[in-house]
Amino acid sequence: MQHQAYITIEGKRLEYAATGIDTEAPTLVFLHEGLGCLELWRDFPKQLAAATGYGYLAYSRAGYGRSDPMEQPLQPNYLHQQAAVLQEVLEHFQIAKPVLVGHSDGASIALIYAGSGYTPAPTALIVEAPHIFVEGITLAGIEETVARYENSRLHERLRRYHGDKTEATFRAWSSAWQQPEFRGWSIEALLPGITSPTQVIQGSDDQYGTLAQIETIAEAVAGPASKVVLEGCKHIPHQERSDEVLQAMAEFIGSHCG
Repeated sequence: MQHQAYITIEGKRLEYAATGIDTEAPTLVFLHEGLGCLELWRDFPKQLAAATGYGYLAYSRAGYGRSDPMEQPLQPNYLHQQAAVLQEVLEHFQIAKPVLVGHSDGASIALIYAGSGYTPAPTALIVEAPHIFVEGITLAGIEETVARYENSRLHERLRRYHGDKTEATFRAWSSAWQQPEFRGWSIEALLPGITSPTQVIQGSDDQYGTLAQIETIAEAVAGPASKVVLEGCKHIPHQERSDEVLQAMAEFIGSHCG
């Protein structure tokens, strides 16, 4: 991925990488997971851009990577707030035909954006390991991640990417999902407002959600939807099954953005 640069959105400096943005053509826009960042996408954005012939933009939300720290604590509507930030990012780069590629938290942000009537509407939507409601497996997965953070080298690994923000960001993310008021969080009501072609991708062994997540999305969105279920795969399909995911995404984009 090319060298990072910075933009300022809502008073926060955000790191980004971009290449080949064309204001008249589709642009791939990558939205990372709850503990991810620009760098943790590795070369996947560049590979998908090469496979489709489109430019791409990837950025780290506040609190992640080399971006400024996030506001504390995270509120139960923090993903909705990030959908509004996404709209400002797209406006800044004059991206008129975004193809949103979101993973985990980033997938939920993409769905919220697409279902809330923000403009520009996505030309297409790819959501990988999305969350649309809270399940028992979701909370158990987060509890297990907290235990690993406290008892393994996960903290050290995350610090390589998030630096001095690691502790604050991890606690803000994990605490938000563990709040009692978050148990009833759902974005199902927004799904019928999504008219963009939508691809939903999930591993059968995702430790943060069951296949009910993607099945509900595929059934509820108003636009055409397709599902990709990867047997034996966990929460990060674009790393665990990179070639398959790359091919599936590229074919979907080719079918709907040509």
